[in-house]
Amino acid sequence: MYENEGEGQQDPNNQKRLRKVLMDQIKRQQIERQKKEVVKKLVDNAAYERLMNIKISNYDLYAQLIDLVISLAQSNRIRGKLTEEQLVEILKRATERREPKLEFKHK
Repeated sequence: MYENEGEGQQDPNNQKRLRKVLMDQIKRQQIERQKKEVVKKLVDNAAYERLMNIKISNYDLYAQLIDLVISLAQSNRIRGKLTEEQLVEILKRATERREPKLEFKHK
């Protein structure tokens, strides 16, 4: 009989945690939206489409590329809009893996 009395009330600490999680998520979305708007101004349509495809397939790589494009623009290393070909070149450099060098020493 008394078991259901507290169902309508939530733990205040739990509410604070949920509110904080929600606010953090909203902040991340706003930052993401701002970055997207900046990048849209820095790249041409084909490059932007490629970025969105990368976002779908590999979000971490997308985030890395966005940050890289923004930092290149801030350091004035981009003149005009970035083309898809230039973006592909940046992508190659960002994902390039160096082959480990093996040395054999004979005794």
